[in-house]
Amino acid sequence: MADNRLTVGTGKWQNRKRRADDRRGQKTAGSFWEPLLLTVLFWYPLRHIHWGLDFWDTGYNYGNFVYMERMESMWKFATYLANVTGHFLTGLPGAGSLVGMNLYTGLFVSLLAILGYWFCTRRLGISGGIAFVGEMAAVSLCWCPTALLYNYLTYVFFLLGVVFLYQGLVEEKMGWLFGAGICLGANVFVRFSNLPQAALIVAVWVYAFLAAGERAAGAQSSGGKGSQGIAGEGIRLAARCTGWCLGGYLCALAVMLGCLHIRYGIDNYAAGILRLFAMTDNAADYKAGAMLEGLIHDYIENLYWAKRIGIIVLGGMAVFGAAWAALRGRARKNTGAELKITGVTNTALLSRGGKFVWRLLHIWFGAVAVLMLVWLYGRGFCSLDYHTYGPMQRPGVLFLMLTLGVAAVRIFHPDAPKEEKLISGLVVLVVLLTSIGSNNKNLPSLNNLFVACPYTLWQCRQFIRGGKPVWEYGKRFRLIVCSFPAKAVMTAFLALFLFQSVLFGAGFVFAEATGIRNATATVENNEILRGVKMTPERAEWMTGLTGYLEEQGLRGREVILFGGIPAMSYYLAMPPAFNTWSDLDSYVYGVMEADLNNLTEEVENGRRQRPVILLDREYYLYMTEGAAGLKAAQVPQSRQEKIVEKEEKLRLIQGFIETLNYDLSYENEKFVLLK
Repeated sequence: MADNRLTVGTGKWQNRKRRADDRRGQKTAGSFWEPLLLTVLFWYPLRHIHWGLDFWDTGYNYGNFVYMERMESMWKFATYLANVTGHFLTGLPGAGSLVGMNLYTGLFVSLLAILGYWFCTRRLGISGGIAFVGEMAAVSLCWCPTALLYNYLTYVFFLLGVVFLYQGLVEEKMGWLFGAGICLGANVFVRFSNLPQAALIVAVWVYAFLAAGERAAGAQSSGGKGSQGIAGEGIRLAARCTGWCLGGYLCALAVMLGCLHIRYGIDNYAAGILRLFAMTDNAADYKAGAMLEGLIHDYIENLYWAKRIGIIVLGGMAVFGAAWAALRGRARKNTGAELKITGVTNTALLSRGGKFVWRLLHIWFGAVAVLMLVWLYGRGFCSLDYHTYGPMQRPGVLFLMLTLGVAAVRIFHPDAPKEEKLISGLVVLVVLLTSIGSNNKNLPSLNNLFVACPYTLWQCRQFIRGGKPVWEYGKRFRLIVCSFPAKAVMTAFLALFLFQSVLFGAGFVFAEATGIRNATATVENNEILRGVKMTPERAEWMTGLTGYLEEQGLRGREVILFGGIPAMSYYLAMPPAFNTWSDLDSYVYGVMEADLNNLTEEVENGRRQRPVILLDREYYLYMTEGAAGLKAAQVPQSRQEKIVEKEEKLRLIQGFIETLNYDLSYENEKFVLLK
């Protein structure tokens, strides 16, 4: 079998250098050090499994896994495979605790890192060192809790789809393409918004025509029919590849729909998915227009920084160009000969003084690149508080822009082989498609850089280390382009990006959309939370509430939660009476009203035990005392506004409390419990 690793570059010298680099990379990839690198990639994603108590996403998703059949049909079916996988994990040894579940879900990130490393080193020919650094940065930027399996399982199937597509197209083995279709089809049932990932088929079509063009060129050189019939052959190859991909895709859909029909009935599945589309009437941030606007806004906002960095590069090129023209003219005058460009030795004919000045310019602009970093930090481009998104958000989006730019250059570069154009196109599609279907702007793309990050570092390294230092264009009016300013600025930015990524990965653990600080205390009377480090304040809240529930024999009772505390169902081992996160906009008022009415009827008729009600204390204050209660408690204004937005649903709960004569039985600084 032919070696399909990429050996690309600009010109014969660059190709020879790339092949030498790849040989060195393969030594790293298969050397004594590789088991150590893989061990680090396996364990590094598990570094925070003991950290932090999140009242939002972490416990909410684990609660959905434990009480899967109690989930609202919309989200159960929209993220079905993720929920099934999570439910399976809850039955494994040690999964009865938060630490145990963090361990099992964290292994999906380990799988992504190791699979990304294998693909980059074995199939793309990226050196083991570059691939390792890229994967470490990718894991460090995984801000999203691993409990959100509908994200991480999505990334696993997406990455497998990319690997299978690349293998199938490069080796022209249709079985790989069928496998890619299966992965992308199954991904629709991991998260329904993964439907746009079918756009990967664009890479199949483009590659088919590139392959047809290459064959036509080979036929022409051997006296064949040449370029005639390229379109026809390209269409035939594209149709064949598309057919195999589509076959796998439809096969996955058929199997999954069949299983859902047998277990739940296809009508119930369809009703749940239809509610997902109707949900956008209330949750405006899930509308397609709002999500696309968020994606575009991130890039537009970062153009502010990209333009200024570009000005620094262009200014440096202008200075280097002027200096080169002067030194070149002086050398020609002294030698009486035309100074020719000869790749990396094009400064050889400069005078000793000219070489000194040229080196001095390099030192000067190296200092400029360092000062650029000082300017970026000083202007707030990124922060040094690694408990927030600030350290990685702008550098991360700028890195995405660099990735898209580098990939576009390689796609349209005439000397790049079709295999490199293919992986470049796949990287572009992964970056753009990952964030579609999310209301988190480009943050999902930063969470899924397991191929894009090593790819970009690899391409940037080739540019920084290779190529001609100076290009001259034109005879009468010469355009002089020196690459060093671009290389220096690129090196400085990548150093900043990697520095910020690693420290962000070391310090950030998600909790209610921000990072965890002062995680020094633990809860001893709750088996689910045993060994988890959290703030002393949260440990006190949970210890007191858990102790009261144990004393009153309320553990295991159904619970109604409201006020941004959906994780409490899982942490307290209390199944939800209905939707765990009932204050979300996606859980619409009408559905909540119907659920409460049904629950009221069942309790009054004795068919169901009255559930416990657990509220965030500030929401309870507003429900009982109104805005005056919030002001008296000195609740911040922004927090008050969010509470007031939930007034309609709060009134539903208040009516339920009054109808069934609930009494306040426990409260602390965070929670209020009624029974």
